[in-house]
Amino acid sequence: MAPCFSFTAYRNRHFRHSFSNAGLKSTTTDLGDNTIIHCWIPHSPNPSKPSLLLLHGLGANAMWQWNDFISPLSHRFNLYVPDLLFFGESHTTRLERSESFQATCVMDMMTRHGVNKMSVVGISYGGFVAYSMAAQFAERVEKVVLCCAGVCFEEKDMDEGMFQVKSVDEAISILLPQTPKKMKELLKLTFVKPTKIMPSCFLNDFIDVMCTEYRQERKELIEALHKDRKLSDLPKITQPTLIIWGEKDQVFPFALAVRLKQHLEENSKLSVIKNAGHAINVEKPKELYKNLKSFLIDPINQSKEENHSNGPKV
Repeated sequence: MAPCFSFTAYRNRHFRHSFSNAGLKSTTTDLGDNTIIHCWIPHSPNPSKPSLLLLHGLGANAMWQWNDFISPLSHRFNLYVPDLLFFGESHTTRLERSESFQATCVMDMMTRHGVNKMSVVGISYGGFVAYSMAAQFAERVEKVVLCCAGVCFEEKDMDEGMFQVKSVDEAISILLPQTPKKMKELLKLTFVKPTKIMPSCFLNDFIDVMCTEYRQERKELIEALHKDRKLSDLPKITQPTLIIWGEKDQVFPFALAVRLKQHLEENSKLSVIKNAGHAINVEKPKELYKNLKSFLIDPINQSKEENHSNGPKV
C-alpha cells in the first residue's frame, strides 16, 4: 500500500513561505558547546520598531504555533521566533534541561542578533522560558505575556489531584504522543472542541515528522519542570505582565492563572478567553491576538498620539 501523503511536510513548507512573505528569514546561531538555536528574524530590522520575541510550547515547531500571528505583528514589531532547544532545528549536546538554561540560550541568541531590549510572549512551555528570561534579564525584558503557562504550579499539585493526569509519566505519554490513540488523547486534553474525524494516517504522519526526534530530551524537559517545583522558589518578575488563559484549560487548570495573578500582584493583568482550552493560539487565534494588541500595540499607538497632540502648535 502506498504511503499516505505527508500533510505535515506540506504544511511545514507552507509555513516557511508564510514566514518569508512576512519579511522574516531563517537563521541558525552557534552558541558554542555544540548548541545551535534556529530563529526566524527580520530580513532588515527597523530601528524605529520595538522587538518582540515569540516562544512556542511543546509539540510542533515554532512555525506551526505562531503562523496566524506573524503577519499582523510584523507590521508593528521586529519579530524574533526561535525554535527552543530540541524543537525544529535547535539542539545541544549539553545536559541542562531547565527552563533557565533555555532562557539563557535564547537571550544569548538575541544578543548575537544585536537585540538589547525586547518584550516576550510565551505559550505554555514557552511561557516558562519567557518568565525565566524576565527574571534573569530584568533590564532587557520590557513586557511579558504568559499564555496558559503554569509557571506557579508545585510538584505537590499533581499528588493532590489538580491535573487530569495522575503522574509525570502519564503526562509525558500524552504530551509526547507516539501513537494515534495518544494523539487523540492530546487533542481532547488541549481543545474544548477537538476535531472528531482525524484519519490515523494523518496522525501517524504528524507523529513521524514532529514527535519522534529528540523525544528523550523533551521527556527530560518535562521532568525538569516538575521536579522539586515550589511556588516559594519562584521569583516575582517586575515587568508589566499580561496573563492569558483558556477558561477550560485542562493542561494547566484556571486555578493556576489565579495563583499566578496573586503571586505577581498589581504588576499583572489576567485575561480569560471563554470556551477555550489550552491551545488558545490554535483554538481562539483572533481572541488571543486581540489581547496581544491591547497590551503590546495599543499603548504604543496611544503614546504616539499623545506625542503628536503635545507637539508644537502653529
